[in-house]
Amino acid sequence: MKIRFVTTNPLKAKEVETIIGDIGVSIVHAPIKIHEIQTENIEDIVRDKVLKAFQQIGRPVFIEHTGLYIESLSGFPGGLTQVFWDKLGPDKFSSLFGKLENTALKAKTVIAYCDAKNIKLFEGEINGNISPEPRGNQEFQWDCIFIPEGHDLTFAELGEKKNDMSMRKKAFEKFSKYLVENVL
Repeated sequence: MKIRFVTTNPLKAKEVETIIGDIGVSIVHAPIKIHEIQTENIEDIVRDKVLKAFQQIGRPVFIEHTGLYIESLSGFPGGLTQVFWDKLGPDKFSSLFGKLENTALKAKTVIAYCDAKNIKLFEGEINGNISPEPRGNQEFQWDCIFIPEGHDLTFAELGEKKNDMSMRKKAFEKFSKYLVENVL
C-alpha cells in the first residue's frame, strides 16, 4: 500500500521513512505546499491541512506538524512554531529563551491521516530545555536548540540517536500501529 506524505521538507520525509521502517507501507514523498491556517491549536492545523492535502491528491495521505511549547510563555508558540522560528532563527531564539531562568519546553508532534472516510490523529511529545546557544547542525530547524530531558546534547548533536526518542518517533509508532492493525 502507498500513502502520500505531504511535506516540503525533504529532511523530514527522510526521517519519517527511517522511523516507520518496513511495515508493508510505501511512503511516497509528496512535496506539495499546503497553505496552513495560523493558530496556536496544532490539532486544528493538522485537520485543516490533511483535508486540503487529500482534496489535492485524492488518495490516502498524512501530514505532520510539530510545535514547541515554551513553559515560560504559557505554552506559546505551539502551532505557530514555524512562523516564530522563521522570524527569529536559531541565534535569536537561543538568546531570548535559552538564557532565562526557566528554559523548559515541550515538543509535540501531531500526525493527521486521511483515507477518504476518516481523519485520525496521532501524537507524541518530549520534554526538554532550550540551549543557551545553537549547537550542532542547523539544517533541521530547531534541533540545534532543543536539549531533550535527561541529556546534555541538542537533538542536532545527537544525530541519528534523536530518532530513538523524539516526539516524532513516538507519534509515528502510534501511526504505524494503527496502519498495521486497521489498514494493511
